[in-house]
Parts: sequence; C-alpha cells; structure tokens
Amino acid sequence: MTLPPEERLPASRVASHLGVMAVVAAVMGVVVAGLAIPFAGVLGIASKDISRTVESLPAELRTEPLAQQTKLVDPNGQTIATLYDENRINVPLSQISRPMVKSILAIEDYRFYQHGALDLKGTLRALITNQSTGGVVQGGSSITQQMVKMTLLNQAKTAKERKAATADTYARKLTELRYAIAFEQHYSKDWILERYLNIAYFGDGAYGVQAAARHYFGTNAKDLTWEQGATLAGLVKNPTGYDPLRNPDRGLQRRNVVLDRLAQLHVISQHKADKYKRQPLGLHPVPTPNGCINSSAPFFCDYVVNYLEHDPSLGKSVAARRKLIYTGGLTIHTTIDPRFQRAADESVHHHVFAKDQAIGALAMVEPGTGDVKALSQSRPMGRDAAAGQTFLNYTVPQQYGDSAGFQPGSTFKAFVLASAIQQGYPLSQRMYAPMEEKIPMSEYRVCGGKHFTSTDTWDVHSSTIGNLSMNAYTGTQESVNTYFAKLELQTGLCEPYQLAKKMGIPLHDKAREMVPSFTLGVSSVSPLELADAYATFAARGLHCDPRPVVSIDDSDGHELKTYPQQCQQVIAAPVADAVNDVLRGVQSPTGFGANLILNQESAAKTGTNDNNMSVWYMGYTPNLAAASMIAGANRLGHWVTLNGQLLAGAYVPTAHGSTTAGPMWYDAMRVIQQWLPDATFTPPNGNEVNGVLTTMPDVGGLPYDQAASQLKQAGFTVVDGGYRDSGYPKDTVAYTDPQGGSQVASGTAVTIYRSDGTPYVPPKPSGGNNGPTSGPGNGHGHGHGNH
Repeated sequence: MTLPPEERLPASRVASHLGVMAVVAAVMGVVVAGLAIPFAGVLGIASKDISRTVESLPAELRTEPLAQQTKLVDPNGQTIATLYDENRINVPLSQISRPMVKSILAIEDYRFYQHGALDLKGTLRALITNQSTGGVVQGGSSITQQMVKMTLLNQAKTAKERKAATADTYARKLTELRYAIAFEQHYSKDWILERYLNIAYFGDGAYGVQAAARHYFGTNAKDLTWEQGATLAGLVKNPTGYDPLRNPDRGLQRRNVVLDRLAQLHVISQHKADKYKRQPLGLHPVPTPNGCINSSAPFFCDYVVNYLEHDPSLGKSVAARRKLIYTGGLTIHTTIDPRFQRAADESVHHHVFAKDQAIGALAMVEPGTGDVKALSQSRPMGRDAAAGQTFLNYTVPQQYGDSAGFQPGSTFKAFVLASAIQQGYPLSQRMYAPMEEKIPMSEYRVCGGKHFTSTDTWDVHSSTIGNLSMNAYTGTQESVNTYFAKLELQTGLCEPYQLAKKMGIPLHDKAREMVPSFTLGVSSVSPLELADAYATFAARGLHCDPRPVVSIDDSDGHELKTYPQQCQQVIAAPVADAVNDVLRGVQSPTGFGANLILNQESAAKTGTNDNNMSVWYMGYTPNLAAASMIAGANRLGHWVTLNGQLLAGAYVPTAHGSTTAGPMWYDAMRVIQQWLPDATFTPPNGNEVNGVLTTMPDVGGLPYDQAASQLKQAGFTVVDGGYRDSGYPKDTVAYTDPQGGSQVASGTAVTIYRSDGTPYVPPKPSGGNNGPTSGPGNGHGHGHGNH
C-alpha cells in the first residue's frame, strides 16, 4: 500500500536513516572484528578516518584515583573541617545497598551483566529513535561506556580535552567504545559498576553515591531504601534538571519513573512500586561544608593546610601538595583541643570585636610536645572587609599566614633573664635601676666578644617608682627597662639573641635585631611563636617545634605519614626552673597579674611596645602556654595605637599587657584550667642556680649534721656558730641566722647555733630599771629573735 505524499519521509530523512543503519553496522563490525573497520565507507564518515581515529588511541584508558574529600579531625576523631575539590567519598560495591544498585541498573543499563562493552540492542534502539525524532531522546550507552565518558571528563586537564569528552559525535562514541572494551577485558563487572557509582555526579555538588546519600538523605550508601535509591538513580541522567532540592516535582516524577521501571523488569512488584510512589521524597539534606572558612576552627585549619603545603614529602610542588590535600581523601589527625578552641574563641570575641580598630589573638601550645591546641583571632575569616573579615592569619608565622607579626615588647626580657642565670648571675644580686639611664651603645658586647658598633647613646626609660635597687625577681616582675638594659651589659647581646632563636623566635637579621633594645622586643613575632618559646620554659628547657598535625591516613585508612615531636633541650633544666620561679611572681597577689591568678600554678610576662600599638600577656602553666595579644590596626591594615580606642565597646585610655591583653588570657584560661592535669613547677635548685630565693628550712631541734645536710641540699652554705643557751637538747640546733621561714637567696651562708642544753635565763634587772629586760630567747634558745 502506497503512503499518501504528506506522510512520506523526505529524501533527506531517508538518506539519514540509511546512514544510521550503516553506522550501526560499522559499529557492530568493529565489535565483531576487534575494531577493524569492515566497510569501504559510511555516509559522512570515511572508514580510513574511523580506522585512523581508533587505531591512534591507546589500547586502554589508565584511570586516575577519583578526587575525594579530605577530613581534618581532632584527637578524638571528630571532624573539624572538610576540604575537597569534589565532594566524594569512595565506597566499595559491598557497601552500597541492593535497592540502590538495582535501581541504577534498571534505569541506566538493565542488561549490564549480560552484555559486553556495547549493548547492541540498546544502541540500535537509541540510534534509530533519536534519528527518527531529530534529537536525543534515548541514551544507548552502556554503564561501561558511561563510566568511560565520566572518566575522560574527570581526567581532562584542558578545555579542549573536556570538550572532546562531551562532544556529540560518532568519533567520541567510538573512542568510548574502544576504551569500554578494554575495561571489560581487564576488569570485572562489579569493579566497573563500583567505579561508575563512585564517579557519577548526583547534583548539588555531590559526587559518588556515598556523598549523595549523605547530602540528600543524611544516611550512608549501604542504608539507602528503594525510594531513596530510585531518587538517586534518576539523577544521573540529568543531575540539575531532576535535582529534588531545587525541583522537587521533577525529582519526584523522575523517582517514580525509576520505580515503574523496576516493576516493569520484575525487580519489585507493581504493588510495591505503587506503594513507594505514594511516599514523599523524604529528603533530609545534610550540607557538607567545604574549606577552612566553614570550619569550627578556621584559622587553625588554615594553619594546617599551609603547614602541609610546606611539606616537600607530600609532593614536588605546592600545587601538587595542595591537590593531594583537596582530592586525596585524606584523614588528617590534628592536635587541636576543641574545648580549648571554644574557650579561646569566646574570650577573644568578648574582648575585641571584629570591626574594632584592633586585632585580638590567642595561641596555645602544649609544653613538652609542641602540640598546637588552639588558635583564635578577633577578625573572622571571609572577604567582607567592611564586616571586619580577613583571610590573614594573625596567629601564626608569616610563611603560614601572611601576617608579618607584632612587636612583643618586654616579653623578650625573659631571654635576657635566662641568659643571665645561665651565666651564673645571682638572682638575688641587686642593681641600681633608675627611671632613666643613658648607656653608650658601644659598651654592649655582641658575638665573639666584640663591642657593638655605634657611637650613639641609648636613653632608656622606666616607670620605676619607689625602690630603685632591684634584683632579678623585682626587676622582672615589675618589668623595669633600665634594670634589663644594664643586665644586658652583663650578659652581652649574643647569648640572649641565640637563645631566643633556639626557642623558636624567628631571628634572621643580626644587624637589625642584635641590638641593645633587643630586650624590649624590637623583632616582630606571631602569638604562636611566642607561646612556643615560653612553652620551653614550662617544659624545663625542652623546646619543641609547633606541631599542628600528628599523622595523615590515606583514603583507604592506611597511615601515609607521621609527624613526630621535634624537640631539643636548649636550656639547662635548673635555668628554666629559675626563670619559672621568677615569672611566677607576676601571677601573684603582688604582681601585675594579681587579678589573673588561676587555680593551679602559673607564670607570666607582660609586654607593651612603643606607643602601645601592641600589648601582650604571655602566661603559662606547667602544661599549657598561651600567648594573648591585642594590636591596634585600622581598616586599611595600618598599625595604630591602642590608647583611646574602643575595644568591645569599652574605652581604653591607656593599653597595657596586664590590663588589656591579660583579661583576654585569663577568661580563656580560667575555663581551660578544669581540663588541665594538676601540675606544679619544679622549684629551682639553689645548688645549681645562684641567688634563687628559697624559703629557709626550720631546722630547730634537729641534730647538727642532719640540719647542715638539709640546708646544703636547699642550696645554702653552712657555718658553725658554736653553742648557745637553748631549751633544745644539747648538740641539736638552737636556731639559725637567717631564721627559718624567711626568703633567702641560694648560696647564702647560714650560721647554725648549737644548743648547750641549758635554757636561756634572762639577766636580772639592775637598779634603776623599772621592769624586767626581755632576753634574746624564749627558753628554747631562740636568741637574737631568730629561729
């Protein structure tokens, strides 16, 4: 029967159909003949061109590891940040639910386990259907071919390669087919399906079935139900168009298509399919924050990333290391303590607001390990400068955070103090320290015993009031500039400079930094570097490099690298003990930190630079060193004085370390101290450190030899003062001079007076006296008012 003219296909469409059939025949010939092209020519495609295209391809496609999300975790394994270029978590096929697997097979390639690389029936059906309708209505690619396409697109490095991977051409189809055949020859069907489910894009930033299960339903791939599996399976064809979050109606319709297909293939009954179709989508979206900006500890996270990007063992270049971090599916085990971080954040944000013309920062380091426990700053991470946001990390060294640091003021005096103690300078020795001292700079010694080259005179000022005679205790606790300027004359400049460098202070320019004013903190440091240096004192002279990372696991959970503690003894333990003993005075009822005393032993040093542009409170316990810093900075990033500023809404007439930075330190530490193990500083040994102030033991009534031994162990020398009247038994100690219980410098000569066993009897009053004369003792030989 002849069709009417209006129903006949035009000649061009007939020719096109014939061309399609020829291509299909060619493709089938390729498969059957092992990629040999059996036809002399196909409409629009020369066989030699196809042959050249196919034969120019490698025999197989090398697959690169799929990009996966990396996690930063705390010591308890809790995630503090997620980093990724593609939000993906690879899972084995055994960890993907059967409903999910059967749903993807039903809608994408139900004969996957029956055919080879090419589903000839599906390809023929799709080609004819698409050609007859003039568009792409059906997809004929097998799951293996789709996986090849996804792999080529995933591994494309250039725009040209990405365009070739998605071009709607027969050449691309043949390319995919060749690679698909190779995959089918070298890998199992399960391997191919597993990679397909892990590489596929499911929309809204979710790559792979595990990330999709977490993102849309808050569950794992192994627990996906029929409804959930059908929803996800339907997304692969058009992740954007069927996105159930943005297009719930289309997402629901597509899910139901998949359910009907499952029933049509008798995977589930039509009754069950209808039951599932009546259910809502049941979405429980779980966002997967990406990057440090979304971390609970953004600037600690930023420090970790920069720290690892500087590790050459993770790649030949910074770009290669960054790629590993953001695509490697790593688990990075960090040193952060989230409790400390929260306490630090709360205190910093309470004392300095984001839009204040100042920056507040806290850095916390564990002595003896170098573990970085918390990093916090007042300006949040972000691009909105008007809201006070920044990407500069003010808490860490410049190479890790791009901030050049801040002048630390008098906190550097501790390095001069430690050098003096190391050189045997007695802590009890007094020095005249007036309010002003003019010292020729040429009197200072640098390395090699040479004198500092300068004809200038250093005019040093102090706010000393009252007693101008200072020892190491009072000079340090009152932070007297003139005392330390003169102490540097004793120590020289070389040893304090070298010691600070060994303790982690970044010093690189001797001409600019090894100067008389070194003791006043002329070199800029970050809060982390200063906390690390003072942690050395707390650890009895053991310096450990700051460590934010303990180890890294690869995507399979195997340990990729460890970061052991890097520690070295840089100060003799007795010297560090003596420094701690001196600095404990700051954290005392009479020190600058009188209002900042913790429940356990602590020590501190204040710091204020010229014009009060930055103030510091460097406080520490035996098990945590915390540097608190507030610096004036306007919105243009220029340093300004803190005097007259508003900090957290409060007017600051004059900024100081103890009154401005100190409360920020205290408000964090008073919370944290509940989690710190009880510990005390080791008292300095008077036998090894000169002039340590030590409480004199009360040895009254002890045998002479026992008393002498006890006093010598405490660092004193002993002098036998002979016998005195005393109620103590004969040959025991009647009393000592200095008396027991008093604060005495180590090395002091203590005179022991022995008891003659006869209680002291005061002489009778002579004539003319109106009453008895009090004697020097109390019947137990406590003559001269001493014990």
